[in-house]
Amino acid sequence: MTASPRPNRGPGAAADNRAALIRAARNVFAENGFEAPMTSIARTAGVGQGVLYRHFPTRESLALAVFDENITEIEAIADDPAATVDDILTAVVEQITTSAAFIAMIDPTSTEDVRLFEAAWRMINLITVKLEDPGLRGSLRGDITTADVILAISMLAAILTKTEPQSREATSRQAWRLLSRGLTG
Repeated sequence: MTASPRPNRGPGAAADNRAALIRAARNVFAENGFEAPMTSIARTAGVGQGVLYRHFPTRESLALAVFDENITEIEAIADDPAATVDDILTAVVEQITTSAAFIAMIDPTSTEDVRLFEAAWRMINLITVKLEDPGLRGSLRGDITTADVILAISMLAAILTKTEPQSREATSRQAWRLLSRGLTG
């Protein structure tokens, strides 16, 4: 017995389909890594591959959409005038731990996609603004720069790209605890 096809909701479903694809990509990438089959993402989102490729013609464009959502979440935290660098880093570490797309995109030098550079700069600027205000540095030492923070985040991301998904959370906690000691003194 074959399943009956879903009714075509037409162009009105585009925004819902896009949101479903981003959610599905976040989950599938987290469970299976950045190289997970695109068919798995379409299936998880409940759409056909044509819909997937109409919204996201490449794996990188889909990962960028996930990355952009992650940055938007971090920007919402940073918008709180009392938010410190510690608050931002907590969110970044959590996202790196759960989102393989975020891990894959943490190094914008790995692509020529201008949109990735722009998204990465958004995150770098958030950290820079907080570091420039002594009251918002949180527990970070006074000599720590934005480049130091990005290096620590990149080191964590590099470790987690080589870590099996089921071990990622424990490895992330341990690695970030060690890296934090260097940032806080």
